[in-house]
Amino acid sequence: MLRFCVQSTVMLERILFKLWYSLHRLPLTWLHALGRMLGRLYTLIPNRELRITEINLGLCYPGMDEVERHQLRNQTMQQIGCTLMEMSAIWFRPLDDVLAMINTIHGEEHLIRDEGQGLIILAPHIGCWEIVGVELQRRGRLTNLYRPPRKESFGDLVKQARERGGAELVPTDNRGVKRILQVLKTGGMTGILPDQQPKSERGAAFAPFFGHPALTMLLTNKLARKTGAKVILACAERLSGGRGYDIHYLPAPEGIADADPLRAARALNQSVETLINMFPTQYQWSYKRFAKQPDGIPSPYKIQP
Repeated sequence: MLRFCVQSTVMLERILFKLWYSLHRLPLTWLHALGRMLGRLYTLIPNRELRITEINLGLCYPGMDEVERHQLRNQTMQQIGCTLMEMSAIWFRPLDDVLAMINTIHGEEHLIRDEGQGLIILAPHIGCWEIVGVELQRRGRLTNLYRPPRKESFGDLVKQARERGGAELVPTDNRGVKRILQVLKTGGMTGILPDQQPKSERGAAFAPFFGHPALTMLLTNKLARKTGAKVILACAERLSGGRGYDIHYLPAPEGIADADPLRAARALNQSVETLINMFPTQYQWSYKRFAKQPDGIPSPYKIQP
């Protein structure tokens, strides 16, 4: 019986993946419409994403009116649905078609740096973060850390999709970090998702994020200090009506390369907050950003008995 259930689950996953893959041929307008429908459905039934989103919004916007926060929650779930639907197009359409989805690029001057200087681009989970990587690949050598998903076959497809424009993906271990250091020292670029919670407290620090302690990576600080690379922010705003995306490049706040790790972590979180407040509905609020807490402070996501 157990074997039959496992086989049935695997078969269902394959069917759903093939269906999702086939969607990449649809116009972006249709994909986003499907995504919003999916998001509305997610607000009607109890689910993990909805619960985590509600907890995060309550933590980060405690002074917001309840009605306004409820509207933000619903809009966020619709944007999460758009992210899921559009990903098939970003990964599997021809590169020229994907680049054609970019409407306007703001702040291109921030990409300029001294000759031979590396560039670190901090791109949190806002809007269509995948298209930022596609856009950067046409600007020079791009090397990113990559953690394969649990499904190996799916992971191969993702890796191929992200590397097809010339990017290099390296593992999230010491070998990968060494490769990133080498690339930055020779004028290359790397993109980092700065709002991910590190797996351990080693090489990380607790710093305020919307006023609450969040375990924050110090990798950006380490890379910037060791290589002298320039650090900037980036996000891709999802435009309404399927009109594509506006990419925003902004300067990073002072302190990210500071010798004081706590000041560096504070600056990193400040940069993420800045981008989130620009596009609050398009942030991935369903991520457990506050799961790990300092000793004595319980996780806000733990279900109380």
